[in-house]
Amino acid sequence: MLKGIDPILGGALLHLLDDMGHGDQLLVVDRNFPAASTGLPVVRVGEATMSRVIGALLGVFPLDEFVDTPLERMEVDGDPAVTTAEQDAVLDIARAAHPKPLEWGVIPRLDFYERARGAFAVVHVLDPAPWGCFVLQKGVVFDE
Repeated sequence: MLKGIDPILGGALLHLLDDMGHGDQLLVVDRNFPAASTGLPVVRVGEATMSRVIGALLGVFPLDEFVDTPLERMEVDGDPAVTTAEQDAVLDIARAAHPKPLEWGVIPRLDFYERARGAFAVVHVLDPAPWGCFVLQKGVVFDE
């Protein structure tokens, strides 16, 4: 147990996040996503809401400030304007953690599977909410 770090971020996940560099992309996906078939390292965090997991991640993981959309989501049912309640909650959490204005990048569902192959790793969350698939691009940790 570590002080000040959400216990949902276990040692394997913290190690993986520490190994990532600026610009590396992390997939955070729901229980329906075929995480193992990506061929990437997969860390499973168990049953939790996506907003809790991403909130914990963003407590230690800076989003990239040098790109327009360091947070992307899977498109809902072929309509880029539609979001789910859980996606909205994730965006609110990310906006609170990011020093710049933040809007979604939206990836069509089939394109998301293709993009997944180029990511650094996958965080697999047993969240039952549909369309809970995200890409987070790691930023730089500046001296504070």
